[in-house]
Amino acid sequence: MSQWSLIYEDFEPAKEKRREALCTLGNGYFATRGAAPEVDANDVHYPGTYLAGGYNRLVSRIAGRDVENEDLVNMPNWLPLTFRRVGDAWFDLQQVEVLAYRQELDLKQGVLLRNLRFKDAQGHVTRLASRCLVHMQQPHLAALETTLTAENWSGRIEIRTALDGRIINDGVARYRGLGNRHLEWLETRLLDAETLLLRVRTSQSHIEVVQAAATRLWANDQPLAGERQTREEPGYIGQLIALDIAEETPLVIEKIVSLHSSKDRATSECGLEAVESIARAGRFRDLLQSHVLAWGHLWGRFDMGLGMRELEPGLTTVLVLRLHIFHLLQTVSLHTMDLDAGVPARGLHGEAYRGHVFWDELFIFPFLSLRLPEITRALLMYRYRRLDEARAAARKAGYDGAMYPWQSGSDGREETQRLHLNPKSGRWISDKSNLQRHVNAAIAYNVWQYFQVTQDMEFLSFYGAVMILEVARFWASMATYNEELERYEILGVMGPDEYHDAYPDSERPGLDNNAYTNVMAVWVLCRALEVLDLLPRERRQELSETLALRQEELERWDDVSRRMRVVFHHDGIISQFEHYERLQEFDWDGYRKKYGDIQRLDRVLDAEDDTPNRYQVSKQADVLMLFYLFSSEELGDIFRRLDYPFEYDTIPKNIDYYLKRTSHGSTLSRVTHSWVLARSDREGSWRLFAEALMSDVEDIQDGTTPEGIHLGAMASTVDMMQRAYTGIEVRGGVLWLNPRLPRTIENLCLHVHYRDKSLTMTISGDLLTVEVAGVTPELIKIGFKNDIHELRHGQTKEFTL
Repeated sequence: MSQWSLIYEDFEPAKEKRREALCTLGNGYFATRGAAPEVDANDVHYPGTYLAGGYNRLVSRIAGRDVENEDLVNMPNWLPLTFRRVGDAWFDLQQVEVLAYRQELDLKQGVLLRNLRFKDAQGHVTRLASRCLVHMQQPHLAALETTLTAENWSGRIEIRTALDGRIINDGVARYRGLGNRHLEWLETRLLDAETLLLRVRTSQSHIEVVQAAATRLWANDQPLAGERQTREEPGYIGQLIALDIAEETPLVIEKIVSLHSSKDRATSECGLEAVESIARAGRFRDLLQSHVLAWGHLWGRFDMGLGMRELEPGLTTVLVLRLHIFHLLQTVSLHTMDLDAGVPARGLHGEAYRGHVFWDELFIFPFLSLRLPEITRALLMYRYRRLDEARAAARKAGYDGAMYPWQSGSDGREETQRLHLNPKSGRWISDKSNLQRHVNAAIAYNVWQYFQVTQDMEFLSFYGAVMILEVARFWASMATYNEELERYEILGVMGPDEYHDAYPDSERPGLDNNAYTNVMAVWVLCRALEVLDLLPRERRQELSETLALRQEELERWDDVSRRMRVVFHHDGIISQFEHYERLQEFDWDGYRKKYGDIQRLDRVLDAEDDTPNRYQVSKQADVLMLFYLFSSEELGDIFRRLDYPFEYDTIPKNIDYYLKRTSHGSTLSRVTHSWVLARSDREGSWRLFAEALMSDVEDIQDGTTPEGIHLGAMASTVDMMQRAYTGIEVRGGVLWLNPRLPRTIENLCLHVHYRDKSLTMTISGDLLTVEVAGVTPELIKIGFKNDIHELRHGQTKEFTL
């Protein structure tokens, strides 16, 4: 089996939407699901094209209330291309006898290929071969090439090509019944005999999107004209092309498409840009060549060498890791750097989570920062530009500083639904997940980690520092002082475990003293004080004056960071939140026997008129997120600062306790747990890693992948290889390495970018080799075990494991 191709050799209608998500093609500017060009949206298929940052708001009436939602809009479908023998029905794979079928996503070249051989009801046998791409070098272009070969017949055929803007957002069943018609038709036009143009606009955000499509025919590399008829209606423009086809003479149909929007930079008018770019595009083969070159450059930066000890049946670890890298780079690429766009948790691959930006950046940025940190910087600017909205949200809630939303979209306001539908019970229930204030800590953490990897002082001085300081100010204002305990507390929040949003039978939302939230708040306050010391004196003075930072405020930050409350229960277990130990133990065996899959235990219990709030259950890592983000040395420093014990066995005891109480209802869960087990239980870590690796390709959450891939889980599985199993940690200006490969991995080679240096690391057997390349003479510090080594450009160092 190829290590570079995701291949399907049969047509399974029940799995088609999942495959369409997994075969999405994109370039960071826009992406198109891997639907066949002859299909419309129905029970089997769901074509979708999504523009980075292409949001629109609609108001829906739900349970007697007006509810506003902002969605990533399904833009006009540029794919439509089909054919028929004159007088017959249009080609439908489900209405013919399929003699051969192969669909291949070529990850190395970024091309989706399809090869079919089929027989119709009259016995006519036809071969169809197609290649599709969304151009990685020229972000506004896409192209489709379809080759038809009549094996045992000749005759007249019709080809139908179109741009279809009669599109609604209908890719998530539980959102149906809500407002979903986001596009308004503005214009359809025939530019020349071969080229169609469609212009639409989103109804509320008024983003204009223009597509132009040129469809050309070739036989024996000679152009064919055909007889063309144009059909127009509101939101749709298409052509019927009639011509004769000869037996065993391949007919090549090229459809070249340009997509521009009013959000584009350096644009006079997006319609003019679309027309000009389609005129300059050239033939499919020319676009393919430059597209493959661009992907080659990306793979040179992002691929990793991985040797396995045993042959793997089915999809291999290397192939699926490359699939995950592929989808990450299709969502955020070099083209994203010029956009005001965040990282949608489900990529540009579907409509789940409405295309919103969550805390998944926490799991995505580390891989990017050690490969192409310029992308991370651009994505952090998405948060910086929404700082004023976060400040306004904090003031409205009665706090200082900046309070970023749990779900973010176009302008940074809170996009979390107030109601959501439980598909198991059919009931609309309130959603309190906006109380996950820990997203603020994640943003500050991302800024700091980017700086640690890059030493980008310009970014820290003018953008990153103000975000960290304003988030620190928020935590200090949210913390309340308990005079009886002489500790600060944070009340009424949710942690990463979304199963718990309130105490049992309490009408007050939120939980008190969530350990993860409190410790992260302490960490942010410490980093804010450190940032002020790092800044050049002049810039520190400017920021202090601009933000009105007073000495007494900084003293409060220091005090809160030393006296924050962390709750423990028996035997040194860190309580997920105050009174967690009072909750009932859960009958895991009984529920697994009754329901089988209980990953989404919240839905199971709600259907029984019960709630996870009553039980010691977790959807995903909460306390254990601390061991995911921080080394034992860093956590030890924090707990000593707080004057709490942090014994040697604190980490394994807590891992064992909470792992037994976790249902893995989030795709991020298995990766996090695999990470925290990587040192102590390599076999257990690998088992969870393998499950996480397959979460989308096997759709282990039973129907979520068709709605969009889980980008955080994909990126973090790759990061497991990059950082967890290599022990990469950036701390105190030192790049620490502590490899510990699972038994199944024989060797690992990867290239990382660290502080203007390129490092090649190879781990094989009991040897770690580090080779340094770069353009600057400065030394970098490499830590291994208890020693620090200084390396410069051109040096190689070997370490015995």
